[in-house]
Amino acid sequence: MSTPGILINIDVDDLARATAFYTTLLDLKVGRRFGDGGVELIGGAAPFYLLVKKAGTVASSTTGEARRYTRHWTPVHLDFVVDDVDAVVAKAVAAGATIDDPAESHSWGRIAHLADPFGHGFCLIQFLGRGYDEIASS
Repeated sequence: MSTPGILINIDVDDLARATAFYTTLLDLKVGRRFGDGGVELIGGAAPFYLLVKKAGTVASSTTGEARRYTRHWTPVHLDFVVDDVDAVVAKAVAAGATIDDPAESHSWGRIAHLADPFGHGFCLIQFLGRGYDEIASS
């Protein structure tokens, strides 16, 4: 069995604004464009796609939930590993992010909880020492 590939897809309602935010935040570059419907960002560990989906459209045929781009919560989110969490938090806020919880320190590193301009939560993580190995049991 081959190793599964991973693609990161984020729904947004403003492609230009999302492209500016994520290229600034993560120092990514625009790879391919898919007309007015999406853009591929490259330069990270996996391809990163921003996909235009209008607010209010149904998210899935199995749910009545509609897409919304105000702050919302989901148990699935992205963590971005950075070299200096405080510097990247400042860059994120300048680019339009909001801070949910400021950076705090743990035995494994520092973490800050934020939301992008489209309401999607994400974390910025700076590993220290042995990173998660500081708390891993095996």
